[in-house]
Amino acid sequence: MAKVKIGPSTHLYPKPAVLVGALVDGRANFMTASWCGIACEKPPAMSLALRKIRHTLKGINQQGTFSINLPSVALAPQVDYCGIHSGKDTDKSAVFQVFYGLLQTAPLVQECPLNFECRLLHSLDLGSHMLVVGQIMETHVDQGCLADGKPDVEKIDPLTYASGTSQYHRLGEAVGQAYGIGKLL
Repeated sequence: MAKVKIGPSTHLYPKPAVLVGALVDGRANFMTASWCGIACEKPPAMSLALRKIRHTLKGINQQGTFSINLPSVALAPQVDYCGIHSGKDTDKSAVFQVFYGLLQTAPLVQECPLNFECRLLHSLDLGSHMLVVGQIMETHVDQGCLADGKPDVEKIDPLTYASGTSQYHRLGEAVGQAYGIGKLL
């Protein structure tokens, strides 16, 4: 099949639809983001790209901490709500049951099956966005979402986002064992 050039784009799939939590002026705030991923193994770290105008970025800079909360598909309406309402104008602290862990300044979402507490390591100005890198200080997972002591992606049923269509999706079926199916070639 022929390739079509579409110019520089951000259409990398899948993108997790996460809730970024931060204390902003003393109040828990959550925003929806999809430009998020693992950045390092040792120390464990996550990266997050946020527009400079985001209210949540103010809280990350104030506290030096933030959370990444991975919602299940069942939370799609709440995730979308947090993406279309700014914490500058709307108090989103009551949308979820909030809890605090090790860091005490990174609000976490109880309803999300997987949560990461992060301490800010670096911020890098990239233009329209700031790249925020946080060291993962603690991971929380719902007990029912574990398999052999590790988070199970099928039990978590993570929400993903497709920027090309502005649609939320769920992950599909497994297609093969990593570090195994390639041995068949």
